[in-house]
Order: sequence, then structure tokens, then C-alpha cells
Amino acid sequence: MKYMLAAVWVTLGVAVDAQVLPSPVTDADYVSVNMQEAKLGHLLFYDPILSGNREVACATCHHPAFGTSDGVSLGIGDGGIGLGDQRVADPSNMPEQRIPRNAPALFNLGAHEFTRLFHDGRIEIDPNRPGGIRTPLDADMVAGFASLLSAQTMFPVLSGDEMAGHYSENDVAQAVRRGVLTGEGGAWDIISGRVADIPAYEQAFIATYDHIDRAEQIGFTDISNAIAAFMVFEWRSDTSVFDAVLRGEATLEGEAADGMDLFYGAAGCAGCHAGPFLTDHDFHPMGSPQIGPGKAARFENHARDEGRFRVTGNPRDLYAFRTPSLRNVTLTSPYGHAGAYSDLRAFIVAHLDPVSALQTYDLGKAVLPDLPVDDRREDYAPIAQVAHRAGPPLSETEVDALLAFLDSLTDPVARVGRLGVPDAVPSGLAVPRLD
Repeated sequence: MKYMLAAVWVTLGVAVDAQVLPSPVTDADYVSVNMQEAKLGHLLFYDPILSGNREVACATCHHPAFGTSDGVSLGIGDGGIGLGDQRVADPSNMPEQRIPRNAPALFNLGAHEFTRLFHDGRIEIDPNRPGGIRTPLDADMVAGFASLLSAQTMFPVLSGDEMAGHYSENDVAQAVRRGVLTGEGGAWDIISGRVADIPAYEQAFIATYDHIDRAEQIGFTDISNAIAAFMVFEWRSDTSVFDAVLRGEATLEGEAADGMDLFYGAAGCAGCHAGPFLTDHDFHPMGSPQIGPGKAARFENHARDEGRFRVTGNPRDLYAFRTPSLRNVTLTSPYGHAGAYSDLRAFIVAHLDPVSALQTYDLGKAVLPDLPVDDRREDYAPIAQVAHRAGPPLSETEVDALLAFLDSLTDPVARVGRLGVPDAVPSGLAVPRLD
């Protein structure tokens, strides 16, 4: 293992031994990128053509202006206008609910060690499954996805709340409603056809992929593979001050140095936020408050989000969520699987004593654009019952130090991306951008 265990952690006030820190990341830690494919994915990522009503792009909820997230606790996908905390519901297409979980950041998802995605890890690498990927779609999972990251893109386009829209509004949503996802006339086929009908996209796909020589051969997996290549290139993040420290090119001083001592020492943060990307990729019931609609099946009548338990059915996984990578964490507010905290300091303090935080939680700590729904969830007892403390109590000074260290994880290159926001996309539809 690159990372040493708790038995060798240093105590507060003693400089962190270099052996405790993870090894610096290198090119070998990432999948390779075909730049022609990434440039095609760049346009597709920002193009609303992939959504049912042609109004929502991937970038609507994963925008560089908001740290590759959307700047709100629970987003509004289809039926929203604008970006970030300025996004509002469209009165002519009122959303039924908010997106149930906070939009996760996209940094470093091209690293080989990211083998589980989403807050509950519902898609993950599994050599025993066809195509090597386990997803909730089971029999509807098609071959051709080049990576787990590519497979991830198939879910937002099928979600009515996110990109598909209501079944009364468009052909994609109607196909999803009928359960026709794959094959001719399926939701993915409809989306692929839209893209293939645009000459600039047809030419780009033919130029990029050897197996495509005409528009009819463009499949959804080709679209998703291109988008994944773009995300891998655009938001690789390994040029922060912290990376310079790992490479022996810099040192931290003052509060940031004290915060690193805490992080890798007495505060115990690195027990879960391990390795070069500061995540163990595992699931823990950390007691973050539940707000919004929750995650229930159509036949269920509740607003809970039971996290990893929804995937495994194991009671030990109740209210457990994936440890997020802390890369660029200062950019990715709000925090928690439901974005319950807009402020990083407040989230850390609550993280240290989740049971008390649940008892006093105020919805005013979230960022929720106006929508006529009830976002409050009063019964936190089941969450508190399994909640784990993140570490020992810390003073305000120690929290300040941790925040200073976390700021050293901010990467100026990844912050803005390498290709940036395109001026236009081949569909001619509006590119999501701040005014």
C-alpha cells in the first residue's frame, strides 16, 4: 500500500513524516487520453442535445464555475433556468422535485483507482459481470462502454429529474417510461440519432472512431466514451500546492502545515481520506443530514436516502455513503450527500459530532433555489443511531488549520479546466454559461 496505517501516525505538533504522506501521482495513475476523442467529448458535454427537452447539458450540473458541481445543495435539472444558486424553476415546465442528491465533483475520475461511482457506488468495476461493470440496469447494460466513467453517463440521460424530462414532453422520456432503453427506438438510440443527424457531429465521430464510417453507426456508447475522455483530460488534478509537497518541490508553512499535521495525525482524517486522492473509496455512515426528496423506489412512500444499503441490502450499509475525494474541496460547496451544508467549516464541525449536529440542524445551512416542495426531514434518529464520529473534538484554531491545509488541495489548472467552456456547440443550442 502507498499509504501507511494509523499505527505510524504522528501526533499534533510534530512535523508529518514523509513516509506517512501518499506517493505523488504520475501519468501511470491515469488512463491515457485520445485528444481527438476528448475534443469531441468536450462539445457533447456542453451540448443540451443529449437531454429530452434539449435544455439540460452535462455541464448544467457539472460546471467549472462551481468546481465541476452545480453550487447548490440539491439541483434542478429538467425544468430549470440558469446556473448555480441563480437557477430557478421554469413556470412553464415546473419540476416535480429536486434532484435527490448533491452533484458530485468530477476531478481525477480518470485515475485507475476510481472503481466505484455515485454517492452509493451503484456502478462499479466487477470482472464477474458482462462488460466488467456492475450497474442497476443488469440485463439492459449494453457492451461498448470503454470505462466505468463512460458507463456513468448513461444514468443522467435516463432520469426525468435530471435530463430526460417528463414522459408527456418528449420521445426520450416516453421511451424511458416504457422501459425501452436499448435497441432500436430505445432512449439511447433516440439520443444517438439526434447527435448523428448533425453533420458536424457525424464528421467528428467518423474522424475519431475507426468502427464508424456513417451516421447510422454512431451509438450511445460512442457518445459516452467521448464524454468520458473529455472528463479525464479536462479535470485531471495533480498540480496543487499539495502535489508539489508530495513531489518534494515545496513545503507547507504556518496554519497549512499545522493542518497537515492534524490531518495525518491526531485528527485522524486520513483514516478515510487516504491515498493521493484523499479517499478510501469506501462507504461510511457519517451522519450527514438528509434533506430533499430522498431515494425511494416508485412503489415506496418515504423520503429517506439509505445510501449504500439501497445497493447491497446489507443493514451495516444503512445511511453509508462513499468517501468523497477532497481534491479541490474548497471549490465544491455545498457538502454532504444531500448538500446539507453550504459552508466547509460548518460541515467539518458537524462531521466531528454528527449526533449533536443532527439535533440542531437548520435547513438554512443549505442552498436551495425556490421550488414549492417540502425539503425538511425531521426524523434523524435512524441516521444518528448508526452515525460515526469523524475524529476527536477540535478547537476553532485546529479547524482553522485544517481548512488552511484543505486549501492547499486546490489546483488552479483543474479549477478552470484545460479546454474551458466552448463558445458554441454543433447543435446550435445554448451552452450553459454564467452571464
